This record gives sequence, structure tokens and C-alpha cells, in this order.
Amino acid sequence: MYSVSAGRVHLPTRNALARVTQRSSGRVLVVRRKYHDESFGFRKARDFTIPDYTSDQLTNRATNAPLLRYADSLRTHGHRAASIDPLDLLRRERVAALDPIRYGLDNPDRTFDIDGIIWTGEGQQEWSLENITSFLNSVYVGRIAYEYMDLPSKTERLWFAKLLESQSALEPMTVIDAGKQKNIHALLAKSEVLDNFLQVKFPNLKRYGLEGGESMLPALDALFEAASKAGITQLILAMPHRGRLNLLTGLLEYNPTSLFHKIKGGCEVDESLGVSGDVLSHLVASPTLQYGEAGDIKVSLLPNPSHLEAVSPVALGKARAKQFRLLKTLSDDKNNQDCMLGDKVMCVQLHGDASFTGQGVVMETLGLSGLPHFTSGGSVHIVVNIGYTTPASSARSSFYCSDIAKMINCPVLHVNGDCPEDVVRAVDIAFKYRNHFRKDIVIDLIVYRRWGHNELDEPAFTQPLMYEKIRSRSSVPKLYEDKLISDGVISVEAARTVRDSYKASLNTALTDVASYVPPPVTFEGAWKGMVWPASPAARQDETGVSSAVLKDVGKASVHVPEEFEIHPRLNRHVKNRLKSIETGEGVDWASAEAMAFGSLMLEGCDVRIAGQDVGRGTFSHRHAMLVNQKTEGVIVPLNHALTEAKGKLELANSELISLPSSSLTFGDFFNGAQIIIDTFIASSETKWLKQSGIVLLLPHGLDVVRIERMLQLTNDSYNAQEKLNVNMHVVFPTTPAQYFHLLRRQIKRNYRKPLIVAAPKGLLRLPPSSASCCSAARSTTTSQKSAATRNLQSHGRPHPHRRARCRSRSPALSEALAPYANANMQLEVLWVQEEPRNQGAWSHVQERIEEVLKGLGIDGGVAYNGRKEDAVAAPGIGKLYGVQQLAVIDSAFKGL
Repeated sequence: MYSVSAGRVHLPTRNALARVTQRSSGRVLVVRRKYHDESFGFRKARDFTIPDYTSDQLTNRATNAPLLRYADSLRTHGHRAASIDPLDLLRRERVAALDPIRYGLDNPDRTFDIDGIIWTGEGQQEWSLENITSFLNSVYVGRIAYEYMDLPSKTERLWFAKLLESQSALEPMTVIDAGKQKNIHALLAKSEVLDNFLQVKFPNLKRYGLEGGESMLPALDALFEAASKAGITQLILAMPHRGRLNLLTGLLEYNPTSLFHKIKGGCEVDESLGVSGDVLSHLVASPTLQYGEAGDIKVSLLPNPSHLEAVSPVALGKARAKQFRLLKTLSDDKNNQDCMLGDKVMCVQLHGDASFTGQGVVMETLGLSGLPHFTSGGSVHIVVNIGYTTPASSARSSFYCSDIAKMINCPVLHVNGDCPEDVVRAVDIAFKYRNHFRKDIVIDLIVYRRWGHNELDEPAFTQPLMYEKIRSRSSVPKLYEDKLISDGVISVEAARTVRDSYKASLNTALTDVASYVPPPVTFEGAWKGMVWPASPAARQDETGVSSAVLKDVGKASVHVPEEFEIHPRLNRHVKNRLKSIETGEGVDWASAEAMAFGSLMLEGCDVRIAGQDVGRGTFSHRHAMLVNQKTEGVIVPLNHALTEAKGKLELANSELISLPSSSLTFGDFFNGAQIIIDTFIASSETKWLKQSGIVLLLPHGLDVVRIERMLQLTNDSYNAQEKLNVNMHVVFPTTPAQYFHLLRRQIKRNYRKPLIVAAPKGLLRLPPSSASCCSAARSTTTSQKSAATRNLQSHGRPHPHRRARCRSRSPALSEALAPYANANMQLEVLWVQEEPRNQGAWSHVQERIEEVLKGLGIDGGVAYNGRKEDAVAAPGIGKLYGVQQLAVIDSAFKGL
């Protein structure tokens, strides 16, 4: 799917789902407006209902109100007394709310009708207070603790109570037979063997092992199996560095020889591709795992940077994109027409406790998780709560690290990581909730780290008592192994065999490093037919489109159906656009963009543009969606009128945040997203061989784009003659035709490159910056020659002013940025920019222009024309700004 994000590099904003408060009969009703909801790409959540209380149950609840209060108190506060800390270091005070005497219940032998109060699944029953207390404590004050009573949905609260209490009353939750116990043991034991092996063979290696948190592996194994049984075929997994090597080799079938090859300094892929690779703790795998009759499931562990949590929104977006691609395929199958988001693809996000609380990207991603144009059908979050040298009291303001998830009314399950079987049970409950409601849920997996930040660190410097306790206890794998031996599930010899055989296989893998060659890189699935950008097979097809198609698409982009009443002020907008399309002259930016989108849709491409208020455009210029002024119904003209197009346009109005989304993003103040740009956009191809066709539209306003930062991220060569596989393209178009061809080029090539567009603000409606239809129909290879006495190199808003002044002076005009290449230099070369000298593109182009001049045998270099150095991007005084801007333009033409 080809996407676009616009509106703000503050990614997607809440798509106009306003809350309206009404007062009726003394009650306050909160409802959501459906404005903008029904456009293409909106995924309506399933409606879930659960039988309400019967009249007899309501009567019983009123009769036994003290018992009801006591039961609800255990459901609400039981987690505060639960045994969820493996080190037993949590300072917990006595929870008075859990004492039945507090509710006037002081006779343990008294019996109560529990129907409608406790959900045993057997209807009306008489239980003694002693039995009730014992039962509720076994459910809510054990090694799994629950926080669900603060959910605003009564349906969800009842679902949890009925599931937990009926399963506990009728049979143990998630029966774990001997086969599953042996599998859990094998995962734990092999993880410990790997950590010990690496410690012996590579004692100075920072491996970020899983020692103390080994229960993460059976948790993920149980989750993969449950997803497979539910019909999920693809799982997108995001995680940080902690325990990554254990997961790769223990569950994701990563070749240990490849791991040891990397540890010894080798490259994870073919070195001839010219990649830089990434560090050991960022390795990836995408195996197809088999779970017997449950079916196969492909698990894709995403590459991640060292910036904790940065991968989370990427995982969310990839899961949605994969599901959407499947939905288009499945929609033609009558057996799958009811397929919903989350049916076939699931997102799983692993977090660390400190980063989950401390990193703002977590909050932003949670904010996206339930939005109609961003949800992936519910994510399962597992917080591997390992603690650190900073105590929780200094690391967060909340009691639990998971409390941040309550911002989206997310249920939380806390579980003791020393008890792997309880961890598996918690995962089973979490998956059932996610799969039923298609909403996010958090598992707080409370474990510990046997070492500090890495294996070379000494955590006892600041946590002496904690680490005295840790070093005096057996490991999690050994504790579980001893339990199984005691229960007669496995023998001592069988346990030893598991460890010894795995250690032998690791030794063999280490020996094989000498002859190891990384496997070739292939393009499969949705990427089939694509090539490596530096390959001789890389090509760029024609981006021009016939005039007839352009006119049809242009008209369709402003088509207003009969009896659809648009805002009166838009009538002029529609009329002007139709006029320019008919005459072929004065085509503005919105029309050129619509022509690019519509022509791609006719060629079968989906287009997604995401950002705050992208439908109408932040500067009220796009109007790619129209709203009926009478009904607030919404249409997207390109989807409505281009009936023969196989592709669709999704306008994903988003919340106001600073994350670039999956394709074309439009936005101000991108610097809040700098981490995502630095890692997943600028360097993903070089580090991970991951191509991206994302387009960032960053409206230029001096203080907005900071284009010098984008240019600094490119590997654009200083040698104009060198053909380099530049990592991304940075452009500053000043005509709609340039913009049209740039957008189409993203798809017409047989490879992908990120495109950073310093998009216009002031040029959107400026006549000198308009285009003709023929310029969109022409080939992108068209060039023009001119005889000039001065070469003005520039980018941005000075360009139209230059055009207006140059009609009788014929200077050569150039706007190349990255990759920079211009051999049409004259004797006098002047770089013109409106940014201060220490900003803008000057520092990027100066040496490159001089290299071109040297190659042409021209002396003298390039002169600078623009504002002087400044600490701010632009003055806040309008009069001063105007004087400076005029001086820049005047000095460029002085003497001509």
C-alpha cells in the first residue's frame, strides 16, 4: 500500500471523533460523533454485548449489597496484596479493603446466595462466607493480579469477572499438561545454557542476556500458539535488546552459527551489498513457526534502534498495513467477507519497565492504537519488568510501570515471573481479551535481572541488598526444573540431557563459523519484483501521464454529487480547480497532488495520507474530502468518482503527535520525530536492508523544516561524478508539476527510497508557482537550456520571486539539494536562501558546488546570499522579517 501522511509530521490526529455531552433526566450521556468515520480505511470496531443481570440477580445484588461490595473490592484491590514480586521487595501495606469485616461480614459460617455476585458458571448457589473469601482470594490475590475494574465498559468488566471466576471454580485456568511443562522447561533451560555459553566463550561481550527474566520465552511461545489456533497467520513483534539473542535462538529459529559469526565481527548479510549492518542486539528473524494442528504462523521480529520504544509505532503500522493488504485479497472470497482487522495479523510489543513509563513514544503509540485509521485490531503488550539500579520511586510517579496504559482504558495483568506456568495462564487470558474485543492489553511480567545494565556492569554499587538476595537464590530455570523433578514430570537425567544436548549444538555452531557465509538477500511476498537500489537492474519508469487521464482525474478530485451540499466557500475552490483543469493552465498544488494520487489509483495503487486534518489540508488547500453541511456525511471525491480505479485513497486524520507514519506524512515541527527519522527513515536501508517509500511533507516556514538536519542525514557524495546509492532524497519543489512527478516517481521505480519534501506554504496559491497540465504529462527527463550571466542556486520561497524578476534577465535557476548534481554552472555562482547562514542548505551545497566548478575548470567558487548567522530560525517581528526577506532577493539581482 502506498501511503501519504500529511497535516503535520505530528502524525495522525484523532479523526474528529468529538465527545458531546448531553443531559437527560438528570443523567449525563457521553456519545461520540461519527464525523469523518466512514471514509475509506476506517475500520469499525465490533459491537460486543454480554447478557445483563437478570431481574433475580439484580434483586439478589440489592439484598446482599455488603457481599457485593466485598466481592467488588477484591476485584478492584486484590492486586495490591497479590504475590507478584519474585524478590518480595515491594513494600505493601495491609489492604483494609480486603477484610470482609469492613463490610459487616463477620460470620464465616453465614451462607449467601451468590447468583449475580460471583460468577461460578452454575447459577444460583449458597456459599458460606468462608468459602467465598477463600475462593475470591485464590482468584485475585495469587501470583496473577488483575486491574480491570476501572474499565469504563461494563461489558468488559463482566467479561473478565465471568472468565476468571467461572474458570477458577470449574477447572484450573489453562490446563498445562506434562507435554507443555516439558516444553516450558526446555525453553527456560536452553535460555540459561545460551547465556552461560556466551559468558564462557565471550566473557567481554555485552549480550543483554535474559537471566532472571527467562519466563518471557514461554510467555511468547504460549502467545504464538494461541494466535495460531485462533487463525492468525502473521505476527509482528517489536522488542528492545534485553533477551533478544535468547528469543532469536530459542524460539525464532535463528542460526546460532550466524550469531557467533556476528559476535566474531562478521556481517549478518552479504558484505558486497555495501551495508553497514547493526549491532548484535538488533538482529532480526522472520520464521514461519509450526504449532501442529494449530497451524503455521509467521513471526516477524522487527529491527530496532538503540532508542528504546521507537519501534513500537512501526510495529503497529506494519501490522495494520499487512492486515489491510490481506483484507483487500480476502474481500473477494465469500468465505472471508466478514474478516476484520486483527483476524489474521496481530501486533505484539515488548517493553522494558523504565522505558514504558519514561518514553513519550509509548503514550503516543497508545493514543494511536484505538483510532479507526490506525488500529491494528489490538496489540498485546508484555512489559518485561526487570528493574534497574534506579529504584521505582525515582523512576516513575505511578505505583506500577504499566499505569501509563490506563490512559486508553487498558486492562493490566501483573504476573510473577518466577512462576512460568502462571505466566502462561496470564498470556492465555490476555490473548482471549485481545481476540474478543480487539483492543490493547498489558501483561506486566515482573522479573529481575541477574546482572546490571549489561554483563560487565555491577548493579550492587547502588542496590546492594537487592543483589545480595538475587545472588543467593536459584535461577528461574533451575527452580522450575526442580519443581518438575519433584512432581515426577521429568527425571534428573532428562533435565541434564536437555541442557547437555543444547550446549553440544552450540559448540558445533561455533565451530562452523569458519566456513559460514551469510545467505543471499531475496525479495519475496509483497516485495517480489523489487531490486536493491544500487543494483544494475534498478530503473525508473516514465512518470508522465496522458493529458486525457489528467483531466479525468482532476475533474474527479472535485466532483460533488447531486444533493450533496458543500460549504459555500468551497464552491469557488471547486470552480477554480475545474477551470484550471479545462484550460490546462494555472494548476495549483492541490490539483497536482490529486492528479498524482488519482493516476496511481487507476494503476492499482492504494494511497494513504496521514496527519492532522489531512482531509481538508492544514492550510485549507487540499479538500480531498468533502463534508455535507446538512448531515456531516463525508465523501472522498477520488474514491467516489473514479469508479474504475482499483486503488483507493485513505485520508487518515490523526492525533496531534510527532511520529512519521507509514508512507506520506505531512507536518510541521518534525523535530519531535527526529529519532524515527534518524533510524527508520534515514538509515534503515544501510543498517537493515529495509527499503522505505515513505514521503514526508514538511511545510516550509523557516522554523519548521530545518532542512539542514535532513541534509545532514544523507550520504550524498561530495564528488558530483560519483554514482552513489543515496539513502534518501531531499527536495524543495517550487512548482506543482515537480511535486506531481516526485510523488509518482516513488511508485514507478522498481525500488523504494524515502522522500523528504520541504512542502510549500506561501506558494500554495501563488500564481508564479502554478503549473500547466502539459508539464505533468511531459517526461521527467525534459530539460531546458538557457544563456545566463549569473547562476542563482537556491531552494524555497525565493524561487518564485526570482522567476518573476528574471523574465528579462534569463539567469539559470537550480534547486537541487540531495542528491546534489548540477553541471550547468556559469562564471558567477550565487547561493540564495532565506534561512540564516548557519541553517538551511548552505552548509550542504557549498563544497558540492565548488567541486562541480573545479571539475569544469572554473575558479572563484560560490558566494553566499542570505541572512546572517542566527540562533533562531526566523525573527518573530513581522516588519524585520519583511526587510530581511526583501534584502535577500534584491541583493541576488544586484547589478543585473
